[in-house]
Amino acid sequence: MDLFKLNCIAHASPSMLLLFLLCLPSLATSDLSSEKQALLSFANSIHHGLKLNWSPNAPICSLWIGITCTRDQTHVFALRLPGIGLSGQIPANTLGKLDHLQVLSLRSNHLNGDLPIDILSLPSLQNLYLQHNYLSGKIPNSLSSGLVSLDLSFNSFSGEIPLAVRNLSQLAVLNLQNNSLSGPIPDLKLRTLNHLNLSYNNLNGSIPSSLQNFTNDSFVGNIQLCGPPLSQCSSILPSPSPSLSPLSNHPTFPQTKGKSTTKKLTTGVIIVIVAGGLALFLLITIILIVCVVKKKDGEGNIASRAKSLTSGKNEKPKEEFSSGVQMAEKNKLVFFDGCSYTFDLEDLLRASAEVLGKGSFGTAYKAVLEDGSMVVVKRLKEVIVGKKEFEQQMEIIGRVGRHQNIAPVRAYYYSKDEKLMVYDYAPAGSFSSLLHGNRGSEARTPLDWDTRVKILLGAAKGISHLHRETNGKLIHGNMKSSNILLTQDQNPIVSDYGLTPVMNNPPSPSRVTVGYRSPELIHTGKQTSKSDVYSFGVVLLEMLTGKSPVQAPGCNDVVDLPRWVSSVVREEWTAEVFDVELMRCENVEEEMVQMLQLGLACVARAVDQRPTMEEVVKMMEEIKGLDSESRTSMEVKASEVENY
Repeated sequence: MDLFKLNCIAHASPSMLLLFLLCLPSLATSDLSSEKQALLSFANSIHHGLKLNWSPNAPICSLWIGITCTRDQTHVFALRLPGIGLSGQIPANTLGKLDHLQVLSLRSNHLNGDLPIDILSLPSLQNLYLQHNYLSGKIPNSLSSGLVSLDLSFNSFSGEIPLAVRNLSQLAVLNLQNNSLSGPIPDLKLRTLNHLNLSYNNLNGSIPSSLQNFTNDSFVGNIQLCGPPLSQCSSILPSPSPSLSPLSNHPTFPQTKGKSTTKKLTTGVIIVIVAGGLALFLLITIILIVCVVKKKDGEGNIASRAKSLTSGKNEKPKEEFSSGVQMAEKNKLVFFDGCSYTFDLEDLLRASAEVLGKGSFGTAYKAVLEDGSMVVVKRLKEVIVGKKEFEQQMEIIGRVGRHQNIAPVRAYYYSKDEKLMVYDYAPAGSFSSLLHGNRGSEARTPLDWDTRVKILLGAAKGISHLHRETNGKLIHGNMKSSNILLTQDQNPIVSDYGLTPVMNNPPSPSRVTVGYRSPELIHTGKQTSKSDVYSFGVVLLEMLTGKSPVQAPGCNDVVDLPRWVSSVVREEWTAEVFDVELMRCENVEEEMVQMLQLGLACVARAVDQRPTMEEVVKMMEEIKGLDSESRTSMEVKASEVENY
């Protein structure tokens, strides 16, 4: 709201003020409508393929891809369209009309031509990402004073770096690498600047003292640039060219006539020529040696730049979970049908990564993308199949992942040295963290019986779906409590499934994983759907007892959970089995006992004595229905317990 409106409000009568407040929604709608028209004008002026679903009849804030609105839904706050095939020139008087725009990302497209002045001068603009395009011309000198990140790298901008950059008091990131910028570097005395990259341009002169604290990588590839952290500046060495005076005027050799005199002059000329030639040769040799030494570093920089340019505009420093990504195979992140994400592989490389956990199949990272959204990136280890087999397995995994209790795989990446899988981020954590986290702490919230059963029943349905959809050919292969995740609405989803066929068989077991493995898997390495049943049975016992299925270093937890539960049941101390937190719940004792019997049936040593996952789901539903209708419970034969 501008100052004129505020001034009018301050001097308005109560009735006028009421009328103004009633008109606020329509004013907001009008503002959003004008921004919508500006965006449609932008979309109609460039080629964008099918990924841009901007329809005039659809609500801009909820259905338009790449659009983020302010909380009150009155203005466009962010526009993010990275790597969706935009091509052509950015039209003026379109995006420049989004007065409340703070984030603009059009990187990794095919945009060309000059950059409109009205974009960089947007009053609210804080983050501008236009890297990896074909933009050219000069960088406009009109820059928004609120800019925090400015990335115009890997384009074809020319001219000098605008002096207005010196006035950006909030600038933290300035990336202009791989352009054709020339002239000196402005003295950027910006306290907030913590990332600078001006490499591979045509900049010249000395590096300002205010920027000499940045590393060599910020300036390499500018062969006419000098000063710390590059080599010291020095004056150009003149090239002396000594000349011989005309022999006829040389005092040593007077002009005389006669045969003998001519002979002596000829000898003198030869001596002078030889001596002068040797001196000139030595001087030239010294100069060449100096030039070669100086040029060696310059050629190295030029070669590096050439390598960067020939490898395409996708050059990117490797980051934590992308150390093996090859430049030639970049941006080949394969998305599954129905996925609405618009990020590409470069987004993952740029994202800040946090390790969530390390398992037998690889390491999982939480990646926070440029737009603030979060995904989980699974970096696989010990993949033993080729690209074709890997892609075939991913297709199967993607197909069976369409179930409310299965964590869908959104995308995958395959290269010689790197295999990645991308999942949605589950903000509520895992069942393992809920069950075991903060044990004995006042901050812990006990997990009640109904919540535990709901989570386990959902997980059972997910595994049953995997088995049923593939006729038992696809198994989970890594079932444990930490692979049961919870969505924001507490819906359980099973993750890390279906990877066994592409991994080293069996994969290197971790200390935790061993406690969930069936006896036949430990002895033979062969996995079946009944191996999943055993692993689920361990999780079921874990839920009932509140104990970890393996011994943690330095702790006194149970080493073998199924064996311990079986021994307690044999001694008829069944009440000692259950988690003390469950003992506070009322009227659930019978359900707990029957669930214990089901868990023991799942972990039977004899494979054929274990139920199928479909039967497990049915029995769990029957157990939970005991309050409304008496049902026949499942009994565990004493011999089965004895044989364990």
